[in-house]
Formats: sequence, structure tokens, C-alpha cells
Amino acid sequence: MAASFKDTLKSGEFIVTAEVGPPKGTDIGEMKQHIELLKDKVHGINMTDNQSSVMRLSSLVGCHIIKELGGVPILQMTGRDRNRMALQSDLISAAVLGIDTVLCLTGDHMTLGDHKDAKPVHDLESVQILKAVRTLESGKDLGGNPLKGAPSFCAGAVVTPEADPIAPQLLKFEKKIRAGAEFFQTQAVYDLDNFKRFMDYAAKFEVKILAGIVLLVSAGMAKFMNKNVAGIFVPDALVREMESVPKKEQLQKGIEIAGRMIRTLKEQSIGHGVHIMAIGKEAVIPEILQVAGLL
Repeated sequence: MAASFKDTLKSGEFIVTAEVGPPKGTDIGEMKQHIELLKDKVHGINMTDNQSSVMRLSSLVGCHIIKELGGVPILQMTGRDRNRMALQSDLISAAVLGIDTVLCLTGDHMTLGDHKDAKPVHDLESVQILKAVRTLESGKDLGGNPLKGAPSFCAGAVVTPEADPIAPQLLKFEKKIRAGAEFFQTQAVYDLDNFKRFMDYAAKFEVKILAGIVLLVSAGMAKFMNKNVAGIFVPDALVREMESVPKKEQLQKGIEIAGRMIRTLKEQSIGHGVHIMAIGKEAVIPEILQVAGLL
């Protein structure tokens, strides 16, 4: 699956992307194993950018390694850690390295991470980062200065279909489209009826929507997200299903649930694909795809 991600978006295929977390340190062995495992099974691999505000190897370096290993990298860039100069510098650096797909994010709050005394930057938020991408493509930087060679990107963003209330999220979704988003990877989706309602709304826009599938590893994880993570709701029926098996079998049950959801999304043509977030369990993503009937 080595076609450019922009070409994949145009292909009409059911799109599958997955997320790989870079290491907290210089040992990239496990990260490379995960990339090798996934590169021929998914259309693109996201390299997270200090996910959950935890300091890790940079997304840019991780994406370069994905490309070297023959995968299709999706560069995640947040405004939390960089001002507009650093963001633009990283974007043109990515282009020079042949990394041409970027997911534009505001970034998780610092209080979630391991450097709680760090000062967040937030010079630009997600909509403004999308605008920065398109400005660079025009041959100028955000200061109006000409570039010696302009990049070209496939730019994406994030949307939260299960936000409550949903109205502010839809407003931001439309702003991101106007700013140049070509695709969206959603936050975790568990209520497929609710996601279908969101897709009915989104169908009027010329963008591709990939439903976020977060692997449930335990009933406790499901309950924790319901209590503590805004915009994520695991229905009671799924919590009970996780609780119906012993703890040591709950990861396998989570794999079954994720695969079943992906199969339903594909068979019912709800959305244009999926973005799988296994969060530390990347090695089981091929098994999820097998359950989904995609391998």
C-alpha cells in the first residue's frame, strides 16, 4: 500500500490508517518493528506528536523513518509545543524529506502529560496551522516573505463526532474545511448510530472522514474514558461486553469489538475508512484487521 495518501483519498477505497507512538528515548527498535508490521497493511501511518503531552521522539523524525522503511507517513503537528516559526520550519523540512501528508492539531493540554511545568505555546491552533500549510504552498511564509521553493501537502485535521454538545464541534469542522482540510481522522467512535448521524451531516462536504477506532484493552479503560475523557462515550452495552469475560481475556474481547465495528462501517458504507489507535498495543492491529475482514 505505497501509493501517496492524496492518491488513496481519491481512489474510492476503504481507507485504513493506524497510529504509532514514538519512543521516550533513543531506542527505536520497537517503533521500527511496528512500522514494518503495518506498512503493507494500512494506507498511512500516523506518527504522534508528543501525544498526551508526554515528551517523546519527534513526529518528524518518526515519519522520516516510516518513509525509509517503505511506509506512507502522516506527520502529526501540534501548536502546543511550537510557535509559528518552528511550525513552518518543520513543515518545509518535512517537504524536503518527502513527507507530504500532515495532520494539523492544537494538542493535548499540558496537565495531561509528564512536564506539567512546561509552558504551552499555542501561537497557532489547528485551523491556523491548516492556513499556514496553504500559505506555504502559495510560495510565501506567514510573514509574507517569499520562499525559495514551495511545499505541497495533503492536509488533514481531527473532529469529535461524539462531542456533547455537538454544535461547537461542527462549527470548528466547517472552519477546518474552509482552511483547507482534505481529510479528517475522528476522535474515538463507539456509537455507530451517532457516527452515522454525523456522516449524514458531513456528506455535503468534499472531504474524507476516517472513523477513529480506539482499542479497548479492559472494562476499566472504558469506564475511565467515560468519566475522564471529553468527547468519548463507550456505550453501556460495550462496557458490559468487556466485563462479560475474565480480565485476562478483555484485550482479546477489545480486538473483537474493534474488528466488528470496522467491518460494520465498511459493509454499511458509513464514512470513508478508519483510523486505528491501539495506544501501546500496535502489535495487535493486524489481528484487528483480520477480524474486520481486511486481511
